[in-house]
Amino acid sequence: MMATLPKRVLSFPPPALETEPIVGANRGLQHIMEAVRLVAPADATVLIHGETGTGKELIARAIHEHSQRRHGPYVKVNCAAIPAGLLESELFGHERGAFTGALMQTTGRFQLADGGTLFLDEIGDLPLELQPKLLRVLQEQEFERLGGRQTIHVNVRVVAATNLDLREMVRERRFRADLYYRLNVFPVSLPPLRERAGDIPDLVRHFVRKFAARMNRPIEAIPDDVMGVLTAHDWPGNIRELQNFVERAVILTTGSVFRPPLGELRTSIPAAPHPGTRTLAEAEREHIIQVLRNSGGLISGSNGAAARLGVKRTTLQYRMRKLGIEHRRVFTAGTA
Repeated sequence: MMATLPKRVLSFPPPALETEPIVGANRGLQHIMEAVRLVAPADATVLIHGETGTGKELIARAIHEHSQRRHGPYVKVNCAAIPAGLLESELFGHERGAFTGALMQTTGRFQLADGGTLFLDEIGDLPLELQPKLLRVLQEQEFERLGGRQTIHVNVRVVAATNLDLREMVRERRFRADLYYRLNVFPVSLPPLRERAGDIPDLVRHFVRKFAARMNRPIEAIPDDVMGVLTAHDWPGNIRELQNFVERAVILTTGSVFRPPLGELRTSIPAAPHPGTRTLAEAEREHIIQVLRNSGGLISGSNGAAARLGVKRTTLQYRMRKLGIEHRRVFTAGTA
């Protein structure tokens, strides 16, 4: 049996810009789309929460494109991708001579987004020292450039996103409570792909159709057994991982039938451990806990646990969730 490539897309009215469609029929996703329809024209600040790869930026852009600001600029900043020392200048701009190497005045992202929407991705990585300045912009819509005295007024809607537990960070004094409440006016929580497995066939068909058209590949059908394997996989990297896998599979497919490298998804079942020995998961769990303690509880940054382990912050956070490591309990004697 083979599945053809019908299309099922959750559609809005025609957007101002062409973007990736939001695919799926999962009840939780339908609820999120209804929330987006409600908040988009309201001009309220939105905080999107979800694991890496769940489509947070897609939701942010949908909010912009179906708001009254859709004809204005849409500007995005990844707070985790910019060094802390440069982030203030990136957000607010700087005056000439504000610091060594500042040879000319620079306009920041807030000013570039005037009249439109600013998407602040990975907001949990915003340094504490910058949080009061962001709070002021959200409340007063004004700021000064780095090294400047002139107050700049803007009209910007902020949509923020994170895969971190900001409430826990507030309790640990790593994120300001007043900023959290100001960002959390309208929270949106995106489910991971493993909780919406019923949408995987639609997503696979959508990505196959998209990449086949882009690469001029004559793919017309997907075998049912292939779709079964793809649907059963838990996709820890969520939609982004699925998309990348399908793109690679389309490159490898030479005929009209989709033939992905399913062997990459299969994992062997480990043998039962001998009495008195630790499983690989137990050893990994203990090692991560020890590194967290050695790094003073820091996950990101040059001295954080992720850097010491040689992995990305998001990868470490995913492994911690899989292994049941609660960050706030790592330093409690006898628990983790």
